[in-house]
Amino acid sequence: MNVLITGGAGYIGSVCAELFLNEGHCVTVYDNLVEGHRQAVDARAELVVGDCLDRELLAQTLRKRQIEAVIHFAAFALVGESMQFPGKYFLNNTVGAQSVLDACVAANARKIIFSSTCATYGAPESEALDESHPQRPVNPYGESKLLVERMLPWYEKIHGLEFVALRYFNAAGASEAFGEHHRVETHLIPNVLKVALGQSQQCSVFGSDYPTPDGSCVRDYVHVRDLAAAHLLALERGKSGFYNLGTGTGYSVLEVIRACEKVGGRKIPFSLQPRRPGDPAKLVAAPKKAFEELRWAPRLSSLEQIVSTAWDWHLRHPSGYVTR
Repeated sequence: MNVLITGGAGYIGSVCAELFLNEGHCVTVYDNLVEGHRQAVDARAELVVGDCLDRELLAQTLRKRQIEAVIHFAAFALVGESMQFPGKYFLNNTVGAQSVLDACVAANARKIIFSSTCATYGAPESEALDESHPQRPVNPYGESKLLVERMLPWYEKIHGLEFVALRYFNAAGASEAFGEHHRVETHLIPNVLKVALGQSQQCSVFGSDYPTPDGSCVRDYVHVRDLAAAHLLALERGKSGFYNLGTGTGYSVLEVIRACEKVGGRKIPFSLQPRRPGDPAKLVAAPKKAFEELRWAPRLSSLEQIVSTAWDWHLRHPSGYVTR
């Protein structure tokens, strides 16, 4: 199939492009390289440097390459930044996604797979979140994604544009070729591994008095290659709807640090900091719907596998992608 991947020079997008190419699909990466990296684009893919707000270039690209499906990643994803600059997030994430939807309609693409987030749920009201959990975002990032989710069924109903929206929990790990390098790194595992690499003196643990077994926050981590595999399954004709992508198992911050110590073979100092506002004690998926309807199962998402692949990639790329 001819597939366009917006944000394909980013973390999850690069691994997704790699998997799609391995499975024989023809991939075009569309990225403005504001957060993405040229080095993260698989050499087998064609790169078009462009912004999702440029609907004409998008539609032209879709027509020229006879794109049948779009995988839409391109989004800003820093929660704290979204609380400072909400307009930046609504413009890029929401209006940008609408531009992608309109380009799909104009170019007669048949399907869009949307990269969503568990941040659309807001504060959890149950131990494990399924797709019926109320969606009450607590930051502009989550709201910007939820607004796109609300558009998708209307575009399907009115224009026949089939959609699948995948709500990620915590993406982590790396493939052999592609890994995690963000302009501002907020994710736990790469920040802990920076200490193991000698690039930071210590990492921070925000909150040690949560009602969890060791007092630190618990999160559901999913290997980035497992996330990519879900997009491949979602591509199948007739698949439509909203799906949580998580393992259903949570690991605490302190458990992650210990796993990084084991894999890296060295002690990782950390400092205990006050809780961050809005951080829930536990955030874990109930992924039954994705298991049953997409026939998806995370195969690489044990904590040891996640940390080991991330560590291997960071050892080979201690400075990440050096140039954009």
